[in-house]
Amino acid sequence: MNIRRIVLDVMKPHEPDIVSMADVLSNLPNVTAVNIAVVEIDKAVENIKVTIEGVGLRFKQIERQMKELGAAIHSIDLVVAGKEIIEETKTPQD
Repeated sequence: MNIRRIVLDVMKPHEPDIVSMADVLSNLPNVTAVNIAVVEIDKAVENIKVTIEGVGLRFKQIERQMKELGAAIHSIDLVVAGKEIIEETKTPQD
């Protein structure tokens, strides 16, 4: 596989915090960058957007690590694969 970027919609408990989660995810093989943004905070959980970049990312490995951190992946919102990353551009429909 040549997955270069994955964007995930994730629900997690308040602990671990996003700093710790980003640190753990950034240490997975082939991961070069992790970006986590809090979208919504509830009493018991946080909804976050997780962007992971690298070369040859392994989704199953990422999913397994998320579960170990107590997080649940709601959806895969974006995947980029290939030799390069294509940045999204606006179209007249946007």
